[in-house]
Parts: sequence; structure tokens; C-alpha cells
Amino acid sequence: MNDQITIRGARTHNLKGIDVDIPHNALTVVSGVSGSGKSSLAFDTVYAEGQRRYVESLSAYARQFLERIEKPDVDFMDGLAPAIAIKQKNQTRNPRSTVATATEIYDYLRLLYARCGTVTCLHCGGIVRHDTVDEIVTALLALPAGTRTYALFPIIRAELKLEPMQGTATEETEAPSTTKKTAKKAATKKTTATVTNITDSLKERLAELRRRGYNRLYQSGKIVEFSTPESLLELDFAQPIFVLIDRLSISPDSRARIVDAIETGYRESGEVQFHTAPREGEGEPQHLRYSAAFECSTCHRAYREPEPRLFSFNNPYGACPRCQGFGNTIDFDPNLIIPDKSKTLDEGAIAPWTTPKYRPHHGEMLRAAKSAHIPTNVPWYDLTAVQQRFLEDGSGSFPGIRGFFAALDRKKYKLHVRVFLSKYRGYALCPDCRGQRLRAEARAVLINSINICEASALTITAAQQFFDNLQLSPAQTEIAGKILEEVRQRIHFLHQVGLDYLTLDRLSSTLSGGESQRIQLATSLGSRLVGALYVLDEPSIGLHTRDTAKLIRIMEDLRDLGNTILVVEHDPDVIRAADHLLDLGPGAGELGGQLLAAGTVAEVTADPNSITGKYLSGRLTIPVPKHRREPGRERLKLTGARIHNLRGVDLDIPLGLLCCVTGVSGSGKSTIVHQVLYRALMQALGQTEGADPAHLYRELSGTQHLNDVVLVDQSPIGRTPRSNPVTYIKAFDDIRALFSAQPDAKRKSLTPGHFSFNVPGGRCDVCEGDGTVTVEMQFLADIELPCEECNGTRYKNSILDIKYKNKNIHDVLNMTVKEALYYFAGHPKIVDKLYVLDEVGLGYVRLGQSATTLSGGEAQRVKLASHLATARSTSTRASSNEAAKKAASRTLYILDEPTTGLHFDDVAKLLNAFHKLIDGGGSLLVIEHNLDVIKSADWVIDMGPEGGSGGGQIVAAGTPEQIATNPASHTGHWLAPVLKAASATRTAHAEEILA
Repeated sequence: MNDQITIRGARTHNLKGIDVDIPHNALTVVSGVSGSGKSSLAFDTVYAEGQRRYVESLSAYARQFLERIEKPDVDFMDGLAPAIAIKQKNQTRNPRSTVATATEIYDYLRLLYARCGTVTCLHCGGIVRHDTVDEIVTALLALPAGTRTYALFPIIRAELKLEPMQGTATEETEAPSTTKKTAKKAATKKTTATVTNITDSLKERLAELRRRGYNRLYQSGKIVEFSTPESLLELDFAQPIFVLIDRLSISPDSRARIVDAIETGYRESGEVQFHTAPREGEGEPQHLRYSAAFECSTCHRAYREPEPRLFSFNNPYGACPRCQGFGNTIDFDPNLIIPDKSKTLDEGAIAPWTTPKYRPHHGEMLRAAKSAHIPTNVPWYDLTAVQQRFLEDGSGSFPGIRGFFAALDRKKYKLHVRVFLSKYRGYALCPDCRGQRLRAEARAVLINSINICEASALTITAAQQFFDNLQLSPAQTEIAGKILEEVRQRIHFLHQVGLDYLTLDRLSSTLSGGESQRIQLATSLGSRLVGALYVLDEPSIGLHTRDTAKLIRIMEDLRDLGNTILVVEHDPDVIRAADHLLDLGPGAGELGGQLLAAGTVAEVTADPNSITGKYLSGRLTIPVPKHRREPGRERLKLTGARIHNLRGVDLDIPLGLLCCVTGVSGSGKSTIVHQVLYRALMQALGQTEGADPAHLYRELSGTQHLNDVVLVDQSPIGRTPRSNPVTYIKAFDDIRALFSAQPDAKRKSLTPGHFSFNVPGGRCDVCEGDGTVTVEMQFLADIELPCEECNGTRYKNSILDIKYKNKNIHDVLNMTVKEALYYFAGHPKIVDKLYVLDEVGLGYVRLGQSATTLSGGEAQRVKLASHLATARSTSTRASSNEAAKKAASRTLYILDEPTTGLHFDDVAKLLNAFHKLIDGGGSLLVIEHNLDVIKSADWVIDMGPEGGSGGGQIVAAGTPEQIATNPASHTGHWLAPVLKAASATRTAHAEEILA
């Protein structure tokens, strides 16, 4: 294979026929402004061709089940390796997928527990196991020398009682014992009855044993010959009966006879017993029982041997029967039953028992709590898990919460009871498995005293310690060697990519795009592939600056294994770590698609054509604001936030500022902002969305200072090809009105609706406004063909005849935002809305570009532009008085990492957009890791100090300068040199001006 990937004449999307060389076994970073063609080169050209070549090597039948990729528009490509793409989007929506299953750790854990786990009895807690011959021999030889013992196997077991024999008791009772004659008659009758009532199967069994040389039975210390029916008179067939294998005297010389006796017992019945009779004064008789079956050593209940599928919640064999392996069921929701966990039992924490009808249950609960020594004057969340469990499940005469609802459930034929019960139903933890997903038999298998569910509930950090310090027997160590090596390796990689705060059982569907991508990266490193091409899409997303170094080491390790790494990235630390750097530009969209510079980081930094190089060298910077806005009296205060790793956190947000929430990954930023604050504000402002979040916090104040709250996230702006930026920001309404006002349109009586491709009227009837028709090609890539009726224009010919400035509606939709700004000059309503798209760095986007082709960062900026346009129009309609403008807006904008996918140059534009929102009377709360945004903030709230259970606290709050001087803040540690460098640059610039 060549020592590089050679690309000639790449023209995918906006690429301008560029020639690129990507060295093998190197870390190559592709940088450039947003929309310059980075993803078009890395994913739509390099990865697409590598994947296409692999798929084409398979049969036509196999190809129809795989991703079908169109051939990229390129003249020549050579030196390609097998390609693996790791994108930032989390596309996992499977409610069964977890971090452990996604990384294959759980597959190894299932094998580990199946082969090395200790099974405990569900009834008595004893050890369930096989008794091996060697172990039995060792135990017997440990007895005092000369101990006499009977080796036995059962033919009637203790648990298999015979039915009482008809007439036997009567004959015994009625038989007079006054004379020998009558006694002999009674004995004869008893013998006849006993022998007659032995089952046919037992008769056959005894006959078979006699033929094979066994002629003695044993019961209660007595040995009985069973050669004749009369010999069975002394036996009680309702009690256990054994066959005597051998009589032994324990000594080293008897080893062979002991082994033979054990093997005989196992062969005949699967069980052997040794009843010892020690010498006089040397101890009590012992009854030693051993079994070849897999059963409890204490209560002798049989179990199935564990196998890997027993530990799978995706398999009916191992899944909890009640919840089918999901971990939750539709049941009574604890969050609805106890909505305010800050309340005490005295204050009525249990909501159903505060109603007049069921108030007596409250008193009963208080009496039960007092008798169980449970405090009734502390908040619910301060009670221990055992105390909460007592109140939920009850004990004795106290039915508990579950018992109360179970009793009501039996009366649900009454309408008012059904209405009452419906208030408290929702998704709740499965009462059988307590959310652990597996059936009881699987949860009873332990390694070092914890089961597989408890091992999966550990964080990556705790799991690393557990598996590194696992104590196993020599035999278990031999079995588990390879398994543990794989588990430890994968956990180590997860720790390396900064995901140490995640638990192994965390649902994949709840992960952010960055977390999902880093999990895929750790999985790839765990697979130890060699000679592959990895294409990564901004793996630093969601990663704190502190952890970026770990990510770089992971990529370098992947490279050092003999792989080629191609990364689309904007993070300066990742860019500086590159072996080879490609810088695309100079602009976005049609203005991009050119290779500005290529080479080492030093070469690109020195290249005057490279925009990235200018920022890396410091020739261009994002300045620190000279003056920061001061916090005023208007504040939002959230107290007692409790969910996940938050433990009663109090959040104080000054309004009218750019406020950043920072902290290491997993510290609780998204939890407190999205899951608590946003939901609480929606509830307080009457914009209810989902369940009432009142149980997640104690109090929220300051909402009177807000009229609205807006969440600007990275979800798509639309899911159909007809959704596009110009419709989202409502500019298309004005454009359609403009076209309908043209003389030709008036003459034809055309309304603005005729220029919409979303409703019938003016749109093409064949493609219904899509402009394309998709042809399913089975094992080839689906083909999107221009509609034959409208030739891809989306409209009927009569609509396309209407023109403004020599362009029809189709021509307008094909314009970029920048082109449209010049075209619509003189129409302020349209220009104002389009201008905000340009302000947030989307000047390259076409007005009619499908929403499905926008990245997460682009979608977020379109939403931001929409709110900017709304804020601008609101402030225009308001009085010129500043106070009136503020009152007209008073909106809190919540953004989650808005710098995703943004180049240094675009971050500067984004900050300008932020300041305009604030100047219009808005407040911004931004979750961010980008130091350029953090240093430009007015106020910073830093969470931590670590991730997961080590986080969930507010470490510091204040201006960026105050955060930088706080020794407890990880963010401050990295922010300090950035502020220092900015101060030095400002001083040098001032001196230059003075000179």
C-alpha cells in the first residue's frame, strides 16, 4: 500500500477540484471556517469512497442490508485503507443499549460471571455448587483416622415421601398384642400390606439393585438385607432409605475405596452420603451429603448452571419476567407520590395520605416509623435507603405505600378510586428487579460479593478499581485471565477519553453526541485494529480543556497501533497535536472549498493564506471585553436542586448578562440547566412541558423578571426536505408576499400561498414540492432524481413565470444568504431577517437548503438567528425608551455548547450575536467549554470539582478573572493563561499605537 492517501480533483459539494495528500500512520487534522468543506472532504469523499469500495466487494444480496453510499465526485483516489467513521451524532435510541453493551464490556462480564461467579441460594443464602470427587475425598481424609463410615446412596429421598399405605395404620391399631399368635397374625398382615403397597417402580428398582450386587439397605442406623420381602418389615417406606455401597474405616490407604464409593453413588443416584460413627468419646456422628447436581449445599435446592445468556436482559432466559429487561414498568410513580422530597414525614411528604379521605394512613405511618426508629422530622431525601424501603414496602400490620395502593387497586371497579389512582401512575422502577433488569437467578451470582447488576452500576473509575483489585482463586484466575484483560483494557480506554464519570449501565440514548463519539473511539481502540482509516468528527465536543490531553493521547495510541487518523476539528490543542494539518477556506459555502494550506502545524501557522494559522500564531485573536456588565438586582434563584449527582445545589443567575456554566464533563451542567432550571421555568411561566418538575428542587424565585424562556439546542430545525432556514426564520413569508405583489401575479390572482411548496396550489403536484423523486435501488444507493414534471424547481410553470428583478422564486431559493442580502436591498423586513443569519456565520447557507443537510451546530445557529430576528423586531416595535425595550423582551436564552462546529473566526461572530441579544433586553445562559467564550462572559458559574459522583457542586461563581484565581476550579486553571495572554496582547497593541 502507498505511504499516503492520494486525492485528485475532489469536487464533492463545494470542493473546488482540490488535490490532497493524507499521510498514512499519522494524525491529520482538517480545519477551516464553518462550511468551508471539511466534512465534504473527510466524510463525503475519503470515508465515502473507502466504505463504498468495501461494500462493492460483497455480494449483491449482502449489499442491500448495508449502508448504501453514492460514489463521491473525485477524479482519482489511491492508497485508501478500510475506513471507519465516528461521528458526533448520537443515533442510538434503543432503550436497551447501555455504555457497557455499546463497548462490549457487558458481553465479557456475562462470560466472566457465567464461568467464575459464585451462585448463592435464593432461599437460604447458601452456596450453590457441584461437589467434586477430589473435594469429597479431601474432606473425608481430614476426619480422624479410624473413623468408621457407611457410604450410601438414596433410593427414597427425604423430600419424596410415599403416600400412607391403606390399611396399615388400622391393622397396627386393631391388632391385639396379648398373645404371640395374634401378634404373629398382625405381623403377617402388616408384611403383606407393606410389600403389597410398595410401588411397582420401587420393586423394579430393588430387583435391579439385587441383580447388580447390592443386597443391603440402610435406615436410621440399621442395616437390612433385602433378599426376601420379609426382610423389608423393619423399614418405614415413608422415611428416607439408602443403599449401602461400602463400610469404610478412614485412613490414607482407603483413598481408592472412597473414590470408588463416591463414583458409584454419583452413577446410581447423583448423590452420595457418608454416615460416620466415630470411636467412643471421639465426637458426634456425622451425616455428610454430597451431590453431583448443581444445588444449594444447605437446603439442597437444585439450580440451573449459569450460562452467558442468563445475564442478558435482551434474552427472555435472563430478563426480569415482570419488566422484560427494561428496568421499569407502568406503575405508581414515586415522584408523583412524594412530589416534594424536601418535606418531612410530619409535613406530609407522602401526598396521597394528605387527602382528607386517606388521612388516617398518615397517622398509621407515623406510628410505624416511630416503632422502626425512623425520624419523622427530617426531609425525605435525608432518610436512608433502608428507611425509605420500609415506608414503601411496609412491615407487619403497616402495609406501606405499595400495600396501600395494592389495596386500592382491588377496588378500582369504583370510578372515584380509578380517578384517584390515575394521579399517581407513571413509569417507575420495576418492583421485582429494582431496575436491575435481570431475573433473580442471575442476580444471585456473585463475584467478590457483588452481582453483575451492581458491577454495571459502578462508574468507570470505580469499575477500574474493582476489576484491577479482583480477588479470584487460582482456577478462576486461569479461566478469567483473557476476559479480565479485555474488560480492564476497555474500561481503561473509557477513562482515558474523559468518561470516568459515566456508569456502565448508563443508557446510550441519554448520552450527548460528544460522549457517544468518545465511546465509539474507546471501543475502536479496544478492538486493536491495525491498518484502518479512522475519520472523526470533532471528538473534543463536550470535553473540558483539562481532558483534551487525554483525548489526544487516545488518538495518538490509535495512530501508533498502525492506523491513519483523519480528524475534523476546531480545538486549538487538537490542531497543535496534528502530524499533518489541512486548512480549507477561505470562506464558507460557495466561497470555500479550496485548500489554503497543508503541511506541519508550523508550516500552516506561518502561511499567510491560512485563517487557522493566523489564530494559531496570535496574529488574529478574540479580544477580552474591556468592560464587563455588572450583575444587577434582577436574579433567578433556584435552591435545593436534587437529581442524579446534584445534592441540594443552589443556583444564582444574574439576569441581563452573558452567563456561562462551565465545569468538567459530567459535573452536572446539563442536568441543572436542562433537567431542572429549564423545566422549572417552563412550569412557572405557564408553558408546561411534560411532568411537573417540582420534586427536583425546593424553590425557584425571580421568575417575575422574565416573560419567556427559550432553549436553543442542536436538534434539527425540521425533519423533512421541505424544511429550510428561510422558512424557519419566517423570512419566506415576506418573500412570498413580495412575489404575490408583482403585477403578473396580481393579474393571475396569485396569493402568497401559491408560492409555498408546503401546501397545494402553486407547488408541483408530482413531487409535492420536494423537487426530487427517490428511487429505491435495493442493494445500490437510493437515487434521488429531479422531478420530471418540474425539473427540480418544486413549482408549476405558471408560478415560475412570475419574476422579481429577473429571478423567479426557484432562483431566489438557490441564493446564498449573502447574495440574497444584496438582491433584496430596499426590503427591510426581508433584509433584517436574513441579516441575522449572516451575523451568526451562516452567510454561506442557501435560502432553500434542506434542513436535513444542516449540521447540529448550523441548526442551533439558525434557531439563534430566528430569536435574534424576533428580538430585533420586538425592540423596533417597542418605544425608543431603553426601559420599554427591556420590558418588551426579558427573555432568558439557554444554549448548550453553541460553539460546536465553529472555527475561531465564527466564534467571534457568535459572540457579537450574543451581545445583540443582551442589548435587546435578553439574558443568556450558556453551557460551554470554549475558553474564548468563557473569557468573554460577564459571569461564570463553575461546577465540579470532578465528574459523576465527584461533581454536582458549584465550585466557584464570579467574573472570569475571579474564576481564574480560584484554586479549586479546573476551569480557572486553564482560563488563567488565556486571560494573561489576552492582557499581554492588549498591552503590546496599546504600546504599538502609542509608538
